Amino acid sequence: MTRFFTRMLTGAAMIAALSLPARAVDLEFYFPVAVGGDAAATIEALTQKYMAQNPEAKIAAIYTGSYADTTARAITAARGGKAPQLAILLSTDMFTMIDEDVVMPWDDMLTEAEVKDWIGGFYPAFLRNSQTEGKTWGIPFQRSTPVLYWNKDAFKAAGLDPEVPPATWDEMVEMGKKLTLRDAAGNVTQWGVRIPSSGFPSWLFTGLVAANGQDGLANDAGTEVMFNTPAVVGALEYLVSLSKEHGVMEPGIIDWGATPRAFFDGQAAMVWTTTGNLTNIRKNAPFPFGVAMLPAKERRGAPTGGGNFYLFKGSDEAQVRAAVDFVKWATAPEQAADWSIATGYVAPRPDTWDTDRMKAYVAEVPGALVAREQLAFAVPELSTFEGPKVTKILNDNLTAAIIGEKTPAQAMADAQAEADAILAAYR
Repeated sequence: MTRFFTRMLTGAAMIAALSLPARAVDLEFYFPVAVGGDAAATIEALTQKYMAQNPEAKIAAIYTGSYADTTARAITAARGGKAPQLAILLSTDMFTMIDEDVVMPWDDMLTEAEVKDWIGGFYPAFLRNSQTEGKTWGIPFQRSTPVLYWNKDAFKAAGLDPEVPPATWDEMVEMGKKLTLRDAAGNVTQWGVRIPSSGFPSWLFTGLVAANGQDGLANDAGTEVMFNTPAVVGALEYLVSLSKEHGVMEPGIIDWGATPRAFFDGQAAMVWTTTGNLTNIRKNAPFPFGVAMLPAKERRGAPTGGGNFYLFKGSDEAQVRAAVDFVKWATAPEQAADWSIATGYVAPRPDTWDTDRMKAYVAEVPGALVAREQLAFAVPELSTFEGPKVTKILNDNLTAAIIGEKTPAQAMADAQAEADAILAAYR
């Protein structure tokens, strides 16, 4: 296996490259879409705007499907010697990209002042899945936390205060019981709550783990997981109980992608999904809705998630310089505001929230502030070496518990043992 820090060029050489005069340069940029709405069109518009301001740059922004599709395509291209200069990949792909030896740390492309002022200007919660061993491997951009959306009309019809969402696990159950409706034949026509268990199950599950008092599912070095702790087992017991004991959530595996539509269609009165769906829900929900932090048990808590910019090896000096300049521009306040308003993703730097546009936006859409405020309670998303394998182990065992093949305690014990066997080589 390849491990850390084999580099194409030295940091000094790259900093020198960044000071070279501009010349015509072509870039390729891979990006995924994991939410509803017009995220792809917004990416394309931002890219076109940059090229209009920088005529020497030609950027091919290439939509590459889901996050998993994009990661696979980027690695395949890099192995074949045809890597893009940039890609937006999951922040949790950091250790995989390092292990594949296909990306470069951003710090080596920057001056000390830029490292301090630019990289240091991102929210610390987003940098926890972007840095390791003193280097920054991902630049936060398409970042999010999960939030709870609730249907205010459904709350009112159930005799609940439409302005007050559940603040605790117990409240979500009690409200969920009032919100779960059945027809004369006993068939459920509206579930109280919907927490997807396919697509990004470990991500949403981490919200339960954090609320139960544990700071994420892995150490910051990506070499150890904590799957079989009392906090994790308790979180899974609660998730399973929503269907099996309390009857407030649809039994079985619940689809991630269908969740916004289920909310619009009144199939669920409360849903957990990404803040990156905020604009989609604003445009399509046929009822007034609210946005809230995830309910607490021992504490408030939610994982960060979403995508970072990665800088790939194999480019010439001019391409590296142009790629860095584009990402600095894309994450600057005005562009980051455009992106956040168009999608609902969290603007990843405080300075973006100080712009007039963002101030006007949050005055109109106060729910946009929820994910930002939740960063104070955020924990990292699961991220380890051999990340896809380790995450699949957890997800498979979550599924086994949800469908009743294993108890929560047995599922998490099995997940711990399987993950330990993989990660032992990295300790």
